[in-house]
Amino acid sequence: MNGILKTTKFMTRREYGYSFGPVPSRRLGKSLGINNIPAKACNYSCVYCQLGRTAQIHGERCVFYDPEDIFHDVQCRVKQTRESCEPIDFLTFVPDGEPTLDQNLGNEIVRLRMLGIPIGVITNSTLLWREDVREDLARADWVSMKMDAVDETLWRKINRPQKGLKLSRHLEGLRAFASSFRGKLVTETMLVGGINDNREALQNIGDFLQSLQPYRAYLAIPTRPPAETWVQCPNEEVLTRAYEIFAERIRRVEYLIGYEGDDFGAAGDVAKELLRITSVHPMRKTAVQRFLDSQGSAWAVVEKLLEQGDLIHTRFNGHDFYLRKFSQQNEKPHGQS
Repeated sequence: MNGILKTTKFMTRREYGYSFGPVPSRRLGKSLGINNIPAKACNYSCVYCQLGRTAQIHGERCVFYDPEDIFHDVQCRVKQTRESCEPIDFLTFVPDGEPTLDQNLGNEIVRLRMLGIPIGVITNSTLLWREDVREDLARADWVSMKMDAVDETLWRKINRPQKGLKLSRHLEGLRAFASSFRGKLVTETMLVGGINDNREALQNIGDFLQSLQPYRAYLAIPTRPPAETWVQCPNEEVLTRAYEIFAERIRRVEYLIGYEGDDFGAAGDVAKELLRITSVHPMRKTAVQRFLDSQGSAWAVVEKLLEQGDLIHTRFNGHDFYLRKFSQQNEKPHGQS
């Protein structure tokens, strides 16, 4: 690996760096996010994705950025955050794409361990059939795997995977990783009203998760603006039923349906920090206002970003949200044209 890195040409650095936050996490407390992927580089285009549709689906692992650049960016932010006496509970790979597409993920985790903070990775788990991906993720302390359906039709309707992906191989990868991982393994199932929230679908997912026996199984619903406007949240009765079905099979089940809060941290230029966060984590208006107040800045910062076309305003479930606008043409990894 080291020999390869010395001769590899990397992409241009991300415009606003690789780390963001810390941000409030419903699973990990205060999480300092790491964005190791170009904008929306993913092998899924989930109907509920809070970052919109995937314009260009990536199917293979690639070299994106220099691991040293990522390490130094995170190291600097950790230092600044600690100087402001703000806590960091986890360093979390939660990019605006699929983190395991990054061929250097394992190398980055090894470097970041020097900072002495637990490391988490949130993955759609599609590449776990690959031994090299399992080896990379094995270096983390906490891994969250997506599991929205075990039925081919539902899987393709909800997650809209890259054509080359196979559900059978995907499920085999989940089993293989669950049997070998020594950290905390959790699963996340996003329930979309009228699609994967019926009793049969829930029982099938529950049966599969039972074979994995994760540390915790999360049941989630869309809480931020989804990629497709027709996406609906299940009602309370359905959520209760889903919890009961999962709880019959899995030791720890938890809802992931509440608002995580407005306590977002920052270090540096306010406008750039806002774009860093909203490129991965759309923010409610109340959160944006609190963020600006904490930095001694006015709403004019948001107005300028909106005017420049860097930020988008939208509404979902009665709330105003702000998110980073991505260019129509994503950055391409080295070796692709």
